[in-house]
Amino acid sequence: MQLYFHGDIADLQQGIDILAGELGFRSGADGLSVHVKRHEGPELIVHKDQDGITISYTRKIHFFRAAGLLVEALQDGREMFTIRERPQFSMNGPMFDVSQGNSVMKTETVKRFIRMMAVMGLDMFMLYAEDSYDVKEQPYFGYMRGRYSQDEIRELDDYADMFGIEMIPCIQTLSHLKDVLKWNTFADIRDDEETMLVGEPKTYEFIEQMIKAAAAPVRTKRIHIGMDEAWKLGQGHYLAKNGYRSKFEIMNEHLYRVLEITRRLGLEPMMWSDMYFRAGSKTGAYYDKECVIPQSTIDAMPKDVQFVYWDYYHYDEEFYVDWIRRHKSFGSTPVFAGGIWNWRGFVLNYGATMKSTNAALNACKKEGITEIIATLWGDDGTECDWFSAILGLQLFAEHGYADELSEEKLRKRFAFCTGGQYDDFMDIRWVDEAPGIGKDNLETANPSRVMLWQQPMMGLFDANLNGREFDSYYAGLEKKFAAIKERSGEYRPIFDILQKLCAVLSVKAELGVNLTKAYLAGDKMKLNDYANVVLPDLIGKVRELQASHRDRWFEVNKAFGWEVLDFRYGGLILALETSAKRIADYVSGKVAKLEELEETRLLFQGVEGLLDCYWYQFIPTASRLAQP
Repeated sequence: MQLYFHGDIADLQQGIDILAGELGFRSGADGLSVHVKRHEGPELIVHKDQDGITISYTRKIHFFRAAGLLVEALQDGREMFTIRERPQFSMNGPMFDVSQGNSVMKTETVKRFIRMMAVMGLDMFMLYAEDSYDVKEQPYFGYMRGRYSQDEIRELDDYADMFGIEMIPCIQTLSHLKDVLKWNTFADIRDDEETMLVGEPKTYEFIEQMIKAAAAPVRTKRIHIGMDEAWKLGQGHYLAKNGYRSKFEIMNEHLYRVLEITRRLGLEPMMWSDMYFRAGSKTGAYYDKECVIPQSTIDAMPKDVQFVYWDYYHYDEEFYVDWIRRHKSFGSTPVFAGGIWNWRGFVLNYGATMKSTNAALNACKKEGITEIIATLWGDDGTECDWFSAILGLQLFAEHGYADELSEEKLRKRFAFCTGGQYDDFMDIRWVDEAPGIGKDNLETANPSRVMLWQQPMMGLFDANLNGREFDSYYAGLEKKFAAIKERSGEYRPIFDILQKLCAVLSVKAELGVNLTKAYLAGDKMKLNDYANVVLPDLIGKVRELQASHRDRWFEVNKAFGWEVLDFRYGGLILALETSAKRIADYVSGKVAKLEELEETRLLFQGVEGLLDCYWYQFIPTASRLAQP
């Protein structure tokens, strides 16, 4: 297919040339004529009749979505058509966490996302960076953590701008700075291990350095200054230095000081809103319906900052409507940040993603929210492949161009924009939405993660796993993903990792349960088989999983951060080797008993059936993995 775009394309040609290969057309004067015109109307329009083809658009990003819609219609063989879409939001795009989970995407990986976003029509992205960017005055900031250079960020901003995509810096200026404040060079600005000391002059010198470094390489004047989850604000060194003050007072004092900096630099800040709600809750909860924020506090809040309401946890529109209206009581319309549930282990929870996003974005449209963010967090290792999330991005995009979401159109657009298949990506959820987990896994349980990392002979989750026949379940999923990966093209590594994970779980899911049963039954023949056949074979499966996961990491991410997963895989492999040795010693009579298998298994945290643990440090052992 050859297309000749002409008209209002002066700032579009570079993007057209880049996307031509990916969308399956050649750009040239001999091609099918496409007249491009910029207009003031709210709609983007793609029209084809006997007189030719016209694309009408307002913003650059709308042209690239329209170009994709045109190519898709032509590939479908449509002769005459008019496609009209009305953008629902003035800002819509992802935030990628490149700090908390230790994975910093390569610039080429970010560019791949940018190209997909352009065809989807997503117009903004953030790289959430606690310390993943270079601050020239602070050599320990982001040290050995894969931080982006100023040139790398500038390169990404230039690339995004070709498609009309805004790159907004997203940093932290209060808390969530554990990987910064651990260095002694920052000892005099610590309140606690992850929160800066409010009121200390050196704190604001440092914040200004961060803000300047984050804002310098990008075009936009907007910046996200963070300020969420400062759990112990004012309770550490601040308390010893200043005495007790309410979190309301401390937050407002600090925010005003930070905004003095952004005003002076001509920046337009936004911030997470949760600390104000937590301070007004007797339990410190963000979503406490009994929360009361005094009007005096609201009156004292600065008016030149946008508040970002983040929520991925609710599945009914009514809750989102309520919380949006509570945010509006601050005197402005909030930005909304939903979630693509990629942060609970290896598996993206598409059940919870679909339910929460549909409810939230429907509420946003009804309440006049014009700016939305799709968050992808990397919590605790970024075990989940970044590209597992692309169906979630398409979900946000399709909501962004329709009053009501059409699943049929979502499926079709996903295939066109990404080359992926809707059902294949939805099938990712089954690794965690296993037997015993409720429909759509709205509890966001992560059984695959706990089954993988827990110790084979000291299974903290064995009482929850007993009798569920997970071995056969994961053997079936292994076959499913083996078939999917063969048709997945560039996404083959996603499904290869999941296939190999399921191969491991087909043995390891109930390994501790089965070992304990054999031991308590005195079945030394079965135990001998575990020591000499099953466990050595399982070690081989773990090594295959580790190799696939490792290769994928280095393909899409910078090298820094993989070492954390190496520790996990290495610990698992050695634990399996130790288990085989311990069992062999027992079978041979070298040891009289296996203390690990004699301990009565308890329900994890006393909860029946719910296979859930958020942090790795609590999965392998009841002992401390590290200090403090």
